[in-house]
Amino acid sequence: MCGIVGYIGNKNATPVLVNALKKLEYRGYDSAGIAVFTGQDILVRKVKGALKILEEKIADETIEGSLGIGHTRWATHGEPSDINAHPHLNENGTIAVVHNGIIENYIKLKNWLQGEGIVFKSETDSEVVAHLVNYYYNESLDIFEAVKSAVNRLEGSYALGVICKDFPDRIVAARKECPLIVGLGENENFIASDVPAVLEHTRNVCFLEQNEIAVLYKDHVDLFDENGSRIIRQPFHVDWDISSAEKGGYEHFMLKEIHEQPKVLTDTMRPRLVYEDGVPADIKFDEICFDKNWKDAKRIVIVACGTAYYAGMVAKYAFEQLARIPVSVDVASEFRYRNPILCKDDVFIVISQSGETADTLAAMRLAKQRGVRVTAITNCVGSTVSREADDVIYTWAGPEIAVASTKAYTAQLMCLFLLALKTAAVKETISVSDYRHFLSELNSVPEKLQQILEDKVSIQRFVSKNYNKQKVFFVGRQHDSATSLECALKLKEVSYMHSEAFAAGELKHGPIALIDTDTLVVAIATAPELYEKLASNIIEVKSRGAATFVITQDKSDAFKSAADEIVRIPSTEDFFEPMLSIVPAQLFAYYCAVHRGNNPDKPRNLAKSVTVE
Repeated sequence: MCGIVGYIGNKNATPVLVNALKKLEYRGYDSAGIAVFTGQDILVRKVKGALKILEEKIADETIEGSLGIGHTRWATHGEPSDINAHPHLNENGTIAVVHNGIIENYIKLKNWLQGEGIVFKSETDSEVVAHLVNYYYNESLDIFEAVKSAVNRLEGSYALGVICKDFPDRIVAARKECPLIVGLGENENFIASDVPAVLEHTRNVCFLEQNEIAVLYKDHVDLFDENGSRIIRQPFHVDWDISSAEKGGYEHFMLKEIHEQPKVLTDTMRPRLVYEDGVPADIKFDEICFDKNWKDAKRIVIVACGTAYYAGMVAKYAFEQLARIPVSVDVASEFRYRNPILCKDDVFIVISQSGETADTLAAMRLAKQRGVRVTAITNCVGSTVSREADDVIYTWAGPEIAVASTKAYTAQLMCLFLLALKTAAVKETISVSDYRHFLSELNSVPEKLQQILEDKVSIQRFVSKNYNKQKVFFVGRQHDSATSLECALKLKEVSYMHSEAFAAGELKHGPIALIDTDTLVVAIATAPELYEKLASNIIEVKSRGAATFVITQDKSDAFKSAADEIVRIPSTEDFFEPMLSIVPAQLFAYYCAVHRGNNPDKPRNLAKSVTVE
């Protein structure tokens, strides 16, 4: 996730662009840049690092011009660097582009353009857009037509801002999948990834829809559909305050990030699926070669901390059931101190949202010292984990501002499930028809997750009656037991309620002694063959005075008489249910925190990334 801005009007564009980017820095902060038309040329200034570094770089320069675009980057292709920062230019510097999104077919386009003699400077997918627009501009000599032709060649997601030296009176913007708004001012107009960037100047905006193109002049804006037909749309008047706007209208970043999960899962999954006739038929990891190392592996070792560790615990079930390979999951802080037994034919996976978790780094380095090949799953391009691992798989979740992880967790699960399925295919432990069926189910998960988010009322109602319970126990069986671990962590992180998780079958082995009227038991139940046993567990705790809350599949009535509240989630394959069943628990934790007067974005005593032991 990146932030883009654009300005055309009568003011000097440079301070307008920089101030607008400050409002979008939450969308990315590993590099920043601007491109301003100075009257003769397009001047680009861009740097690795936070926006303040760009400000320092241009502080002593005079960069004047009333047309410009800007970008703050969260890297997905190419590590954070000056060269990979946006804006990107065509070869002769007459066209500048800023891009938010992922161009899925950029390698194919890049190879084609290189065949046409184009020389690329960066490692990014975004530079392809600048050269592609230039290719079509050379044919049409019209920047609007060039952009329209270029986007028809792009696969994936994008929000684009384009300026051209030969057309200094306009900005061309285009949108597919990624958000983009047009701000409508008095003799000035703007583009931005989010509303906060323009609120200083105007509260009248147009939200671009799928596949639409906008052409901004200083005194008016023209909107077009993908075919070039003109669109008339009434502007929207924004009455949010600026702090609310930065959160997209949500009260907290945690709630915003919970709601971003359908898009995050789509962004993480779709570029890695190979489609035939519109149906997913295979998985491709450009980052990994599924060679002899994977096919002949005798064991998978997963090492991580906190939420990432629980993602590994969930993935263990998928790997073992699908690929029929044993999986060991270790807490990184304990791993290296027990002199672990590692073999060179192990597949070693580390998971870290930040890519800087100290204990995970230490475990990775130990594995590499032992001659084991390391695959990393991380959200941060250019992080230490991404630089030191042999193979890197990125969760394209964008910056996660809230301390308690939500969207990064489900993105990690998506990567792990894709790995499990691909490993099963390589090892031939599932049939081709089952493989394609699982891919189809996985492809439907983002839409099903969206359905859960649209029906939160029962969770809010139940929280209003139970947010003051003294003890909360999460229980489940099989993969639901692993999901329960993350559920309990999320609740204790943001609400400060005492919560634990354990396998439901362990209730009688001690935990049931703690059950009383001050207890809430939350059951995760998505394995139909175990409904009867879990219903029995729920009845046992209810008879001892506990309140009961069940998260289960939408077709189940097994808990009707046992639970005080039931949240039904859409059905999918058992392996993939953890990406859905966690969402009601995330919402439950969030609403408990709010009811108890806590700030869920900044829980006490916690940091987003643990970079020391």
